[in-house]
Amino acid sequence: MTRSYDLIVIGAGMAGVAAANKCASAGWRVAIVDALPYGGTCALRGCDPKKILRRGAEIIDSARLMRGKGIDDAGLSMNWADLIKHKHGFTDPVPRNMEDSLSGNGVDTLHGQARFTNAHTIAIDGRSYDAAHFLIAAGARPRPLDFPGHEHLVDSTAFMDLPALPRRILFVGGGFISFEFAHIAARAGSTPVILDRGPRPLKAFDPDLVELLINRGAEAGIELWRSTTITSIEKSGGGYQVSLARSGRPEDVEFDLIVHGAGRIPELSGLDLDAAGVEWDEQGVRVAAHLQSTSNAAVYAAGDAAYTPGMPLTPVAVIEAKVAASNMLKATTTVPDYTGIPTAVFTIPELTRVGMLEQQARDQGIDVDVRYRDTSGWYSNYRIGETTAATKILIDRSTDRIVGAHLLGPEYGELVNFFGLAMKLELTTHQLKSMTAAYPTVGSDVGSIL
Repeated sequence: MTRSYDLIVIGAGMAGVAAANKCASAGWRVAIVDALPYGGTCALRGCDPKKILRRGAEIIDSARLMRGKGIDDAGLSMNWADLIKHKHGFTDPVPRNMEDSLSGNGVDTLHGQARFTNAHTIAIDGRSYDAAHFLIAAGARPRPLDFPGHEHLVDSTAFMDLPALPRRILFVGGGFISFEFAHIAARAGSTPVILDRGPRPLKAFDPDLVELLINRGAEAGIELWRSTTITSIEKSGGGYQVSLARSGRPEDVEFDLIVHGAGRIPELSGLDLDAAGVEWDEQGVRVAAHLQSTSNAAVYAAGDAAYTPGMPLTPVAVIEAKVAASNMLKATTTVPDYTGIPTAVFTIPELTRVGMLEQQARDQGIDVDVRYRDTSGWYSNYRIGETTAATKILIDRSTDRIVGAHLLGPEYGELVNFFGLAMKLELTTHQLKSMTAAYPTVGSDVGSIL
């Protein structure tokens, strides 16, 4: 017997849950399904638990910065096992709480691998479910690697559940995951190396600030190997022998742990999308600007599962899911607004961005005023002993509006939100500088940064 719904959501992460609740609250009969515990990457395996682990690293680093300035950090160390236990105190209740919340809102919660059998039907463990609409919000998985020995790598999920951190850790890939985890591992007493196949890591961020971050990481004991590729990995005693080419020169190096940080791809291969006539590829489900499948009108997609202009961020996925839900409910074609959405690499200190890179602004023909500030000596950073901090704000001279903001420094993950809001509301720099902030705070630096 087939059960019928107005909407079936595939993927119980933050995006899928937001859409399911929105449509159920409007009176639709809704089901949501996931093969993994409810909560998705952000709450269980990504943003939130990662930031909890970073807190331990922050404390270690903050104490070291104040060495000789009134703080004696001798003997201060991180108990990794206790930090992981603290992380579990947050993550463990999430699936049950999320499922209970959905059920309380009238959403049927299903478990298992969903597979399309035709344009309007999925099967879960041999049982059929059909719907007038589907939202695919299935998230992403680590990008497959093809060198011999790739099976020895652990992913970010496994890293955050390690009972202890080994000394020598190799992070493969020069993106968010590698940099964030390397900064945590270095403060936990490990010796991390980041391997990047290209000459410049963190390509989505301002290159000048990236270099400052790399130097700051080096001071903490993090090595970066640029233009390096792995040719093979072999088990070797209690660790691994990694054969690689560094700038074309062969080399063998021993590590205790190797972590996959080489990007992610949409988790779509198990859905049998071809059976539903849904066009897709490694970049995601092919959707129109309003998030409806270009080949099956019953299907919408959001977040990592959808090929959109949006960045692969949880807040973006939630925005897309809510827009998709609204379009389904109202039979409209509203397009998500991606203006002013910041992103951050939560290293120590954090590196943030909102809007265009400097080269992108110039390529678009904008008469850009680049306002660079070395803020390392400013009071807000002097107070805590930080020696690396800088900002770069890109202003359109013709409108006095911000087209890009790039910040590296403590608490700049909060500060970037001011610039994102200014871009969203189309405020001029004169209007933003007219704000009177509480003093002394990092927010009170905005006027001087501009």
